[in-house]
Amino acid sequence: MTTSTTPTDDRSTDAGPHVVFLTAAKGVERSELTGPWEALRAAGVRTSLATPDGATVATVEGDLEPAGDVPADLALADVDAADVDLLVLPGGTVNADTLRLEADAVALVRAVAASGAPVAAICHAPWLLVESDLVRGKDVTSYPSLRTDVTNAGGTWHDDAPVVCRKGGRTLVTARNPDDVPAFSAAILELLGHRDA
Repeated sequence: MTTSTTPTDDRSTDAGPHVVFLTAAKGVERSELTGPWEALRAAGVRTSLATPDGATVATVEGDLEPAGDVPADLALADVDAADVDLLVLPGGTVNADTLRLEADAVALVRAVAASGAPVAAICHAPWLLVESDLVRGKDVTSYPSLRTDVTNAGGTWHDDAPVVCRKGGRTLVTARNPDDVPAFSAAILELLGHRDA
Protein backbone atom coordinates (compact mmCIF):
# COMPACT_ATOMS: atom_id res chain seq x y z
CA MET A 1 0.00 0.00 0.00
CA THR A 2 1.56 3.28 -1.06
CA THR A 3 0.31 6.76 -1.82
CA SER A 4 0.25 5.84 -5.50
CA THR A 5 -1.66 2.60 -5.10
CA THR A 6 -5.32 2.38 -4.20
CA PRO A 7 -6.09 -0.56 -1.94
CA THR A 8 -8.65 -2.80 -3.52
CA ASP A 9 -11.73 -3.58 -1.48
CA ASP A 10 -12.13 -7.17 -2.60
CA ARG A 11 -15.12 -8.14 -0.44
CA SER A 12 -16.95 -9.04 -3.65
CA THR A 13 -15.27 -12.44 -3.64
CA ASP A 14 -16.66 -15.00 -1.24
CA ALA A 15 -13.44 -16.94 -0.68
CA GLY A 16 -11.60 -16.69 2.60
CA PRO A 17 -11.79 -14.39 5.60
CA HIS A 18 -12.40 -10.65 5.38
CA VAL A 19 -10.17 -8.40 7.49
CA VAL A 20 -11.22 -4.80 8.06
CA PHE A 21 -8.76 -2.10 9.11
CA LEU A 22 -10.40 0.78 10.98
CA THR A 23 -8.73 4.18 11.29
CA ALA A 24 -9.51 7.84 11.67
CA ALA A 25 -8.85 10.13 8.71
CA LYS A 26 -5.56 11.44 10.13
CA GLY A 27 -2.76 10.68 12.55
CA VAL A 28 -2.42 7.00 11.61
CA GLU A 29 1.03 5.51 12.14
CA ARG A 30 1.86 4.45 8.59
CA SER A 31 3.87 1.29 9.29
CA GLU A 32 1.19 0.01 11.68
CA LEU A 33 -1.34 0.28 8.84
CA THR A 34 0.72 -0.74 5.83
CA GLY A 35 2.80 -3.48 7.49
CA PRO A 36 -0.10 -5.74 8.49
CA TRP A 37 -2.05 -4.74 5.35
CA GLU A 38 0.77 -5.83 3.02
CA ALA A 39 1.37 -9.06 4.98
CA LEU A 40 -2.31 -9.98 4.73
CA ARG A 41 -2.59 -9.09 1.05
CA ALA A 42 0.57 -11.11 0.27
CA ALA A 43 -1.12 -14.11 1.92
CA GLY A 44 -4.22 -13.63 -0.24
CA VAL A 45 -6.44 -12.34 2.57
CA ARG A 46 -9.33 -10.04 1.64
CA THR A 47 -8.85 -6.62 3.21
CA SER A 48 -10.74 -3.34 3.45
CA LEU A 49 -9.82 -0.01 5.00
CA ALA A 50 -12.66 1.86 6.71
CA THR A 51 -12.71 5.41 8.10
CA PRO A 52 -15.57 7.33 9.71
CA ASP A 53 -16.46 9.05 6.43
CA GLY A 54 -14.62 6.90 3.89
CA ALA A 55 -12.07 9.66 3.32
CA THR A 56 -8.40 9.35 2.47
CA VAL A 57 -6.20 8.60 5.47
CA ALA A 58 -3.33 10.96 6.28
CA THR A 59 -0.56 8.85 7.79
CA VAL A 60 2.38 9.84 9.95
CA GLU A 61 5.74 8.44 10.98
CA GLY A 62 6.76 8.66 14.62
CA ASP A 63 3.44 10.36 15.35
CA LEU A 64 4.67 13.68 13.95
CA GLU A 65 6.11 13.47 10.45
CA PRO A 66 3.69 13.36 7.49
CA ALA A 67 4.04 10.01 5.70
CA GLY A 68 1.57 10.23 2.81
CA ASP A 69 -2.07 9.52 2.17
CA VAL A 70 -3.79 6.15 1.84
CA PRO A 71 -7.22 5.88 0.20
CA ALA A 72 -9.99 4.24 2.21
CA ASP A 73 -12.38 1.65 0.80
CA LEU A 74 -15.39 2.16 3.03
CA ALA A 75 -17.16 4.55 5.35
CA LEU A 76 -17.65 3.24 8.88
CA ALA A 77 -21.44 3.24 8.37
CA ASP A 78 -20.99 0.75 5.50
CA VAL A 79 -19.16 -1.84 7.63
CA ASP A 80 -21.32 -4.75 8.74
CA ALA A 81 -19.81 -6.45 11.80
CA ALA A 82 -21.18 -9.77 10.52
CA ASP A 83 -18.91 -9.42 7.46
CA VAL A 84 -15.76 -8.90 9.55
CA ASP A 85 -13.68 -11.98 10.32
CA LEU A 86 -10.96 -9.95 12.04
CA LEU A 87 -10.72 -6.24 12.87
CA VAL A 88 -7.35 -4.46 12.86
CA LEU A 89 -6.85 -1.18 14.71
CA PRO A 90 -3.58 0.52 13.67
CA GLY A 91 -1.97 3.00 16.04
CA GLY A 92 -0.98 6.62 16.00
CA THR A 93 -1.84 8.84 18.96
CA VAL A 94 -4.19 11.19 17.09
CA ASN A 95 -5.81 8.28 15.24
CA ALA A 96 -6.55 6.29 18.39
CA ASP A 97 -7.63 9.28 20.44
CA THR A 98 -10.01 10.37 17.65
CA LEU A 99 -11.54 6.92 17.19
CA ARG A 100 -12.20 6.34 20.88
CA LEU A 101 -14.44 9.42 20.83
CA GLU A 102 -16.31 8.16 17.75
CA ALA A 103 -19.39 6.35 19.07
CA ASP A 104 -19.86 4.36 15.85
CA ALA A 105 -16.24 3.17 15.97
CA VAL A 106 -16.64 1.99 19.56
CA ALA A 107 -19.91 0.28 18.60
CA LEU A 108 -18.23 -1.55 15.70
CA VAL A 109 -15.38 -2.77 17.89
CA ARG A 110 -17.87 -4.07 20.45
CA ALA A 111 -20.03 -5.71 17.76
CA VAL A 112 -17.08 -7.45 16.10
CA ALA A 113 -15.83 -8.75 19.46
CA ALA A 114 -19.33 -9.87 20.42
CA SER A 115 -19.58 -11.82 17.16
CA GLY A 116 -16.55 -13.86 18.22
CA ALA A 117 -14.18 -12.39 15.62
CA PRO A 118 -10.72 -11.38 16.87
CA VAL A 119 -9.76 -7.74 17.33
CA ALA A 120 -6.11 -6.73 16.84
CA ALA A 121 -4.76 -3.40 18.12
CA ILE A 122 -1.25 -1.97 18.10
CA CYS A 123 0.52 0.89 19.88
CA HIS A 124 -2.08 3.51 20.97
CA ALA A 125 -5.02 1.64 19.42
CA PRO A 126 -5.73 -0.30 22.64
CA TRP A 127 -7.29 2.99 23.80
CA LEU A 128 -10.22 1.90 21.64
CA LEU A 129 -10.28 -1.49 23.39
CA VAL A 130 -10.38 0.32 26.74
CA GLU A 131 -13.20 2.57 25.54
CA SER A 132 -15.07 -0.49 24.28
CA ASP A 133 -14.68 -2.24 27.68
CA LEU A 134 -12.88 -5.17 26.10
CA VAL A 135 -9.73 -5.34 28.25
CA ARG A 136 -11.35 -6.30 31.55
CA GLY A 137 -9.85 -9.63 32.65
CA LYS A 138 -7.59 -9.75 29.57
CA ASP A 139 -3.84 -9.85 29.00
CA VAL A 140 -2.95 -6.83 26.87
CA THR A 141 -0.01 -4.79 25.70
CA SER A 142 0.19 -1.35 24.15
CA TYR A 143 2.44 1.65 23.87
CA PRO A 144 3.83 2.00 27.43
CA SER A 145 1.98 5.25 28.13
CA LEU A 146 -1.34 3.34 28.01
CA ARG A 147 -0.32 0.94 30.78
CA THR A 148 -2.28 2.81 33.46
CA ASP A 149 -5.35 3.09 31.21
CA VAL A 150 -5.28 -0.66 30.53
CA THR A 151 -4.81 -1.48 34.21
CA ASN A 152 -7.55 0.91 35.33
CA ALA A 153 -9.90 -0.72 32.80
CA GLY A 154 -9.31 -4.13 34.41
CA GLY A 155 -6.68 -5.52 32.07
CA THR A 156 -3.26 -6.98 32.87
CA TRP A 157 -0.58 -5.10 30.96
CA HIS A 158 2.49 -6.93 29.61
CA ASP A 159 5.71 -5.55 28.13
CA ASP A 160 5.77 -8.18 25.41
CA ALA A 161 4.43 -8.59 21.90
CA PRO A 162 2.41 -9.85 20.42
CA VAL A 163 0.05 -10.66 23.27
CA VAL A 164 -2.72 -12.98 22.12
CA CYS A 165 -5.43 -13.36 24.75
CA ARG A 166 -8.40 -15.71 24.35
CA LYS A 167 -9.80 -15.36 27.88
CA GLY A 168 -13.54 -14.94 28.18
CA GLY A 169 -14.21 -16.32 24.72
CA ARG A 170 -13.01 -13.21 22.91
CA THR A 171 -9.67 -13.01 21.16
CA LEU A 172 -7.52 -9.87 21.36
CA VAL A 173 -4.15 -9.46 19.67
CA THR A 174 -2.10 -6.51 20.88
CA ALA A 175 1.36 -5.09 20.23
CA ARG A 176 3.42 -2.15 21.49
CA ASN A 177 4.87 -0.11 18.64
CA PRO A 178 6.07 -0.16 15.01
CA ASP A 179 8.96 -2.50 15.90
CA ASP A 180 6.34 -5.15 16.73
CA VAL A 181 4.64 -4.97 13.31
CA PRO A 182 6.21 -8.19 11.93
CA ALA A 183 5.24 -10.25 15.00
CA PHE A 184 1.81 -8.57 15.16
CA SER A 185 1.20 -9.37 11.49
CA ALA A 186 2.33 -12.98 11.93
CA ALA A 187 -0.02 -13.44 14.90
CA ILE A 188 -2.95 -12.11 12.85
CA LEU A 189 -2.12 -14.42 9.97
CA GLU A 190 -1.85 -17.40 12.32
CA LEU A 191 -5.33 -16.65 13.69
CA LEU A 192 -6.58 -16.70 10.12
CA GLY A 193 -4.99 -20.10 9.52
CA HIS A 194 -1.82 -18.94 7.74
CA ARG A 195 0.60 -20.72 10.04
CA ASP A 196 3.60 -20.53 7.73
CA ALA A 197 3.58 -16.71 7.60
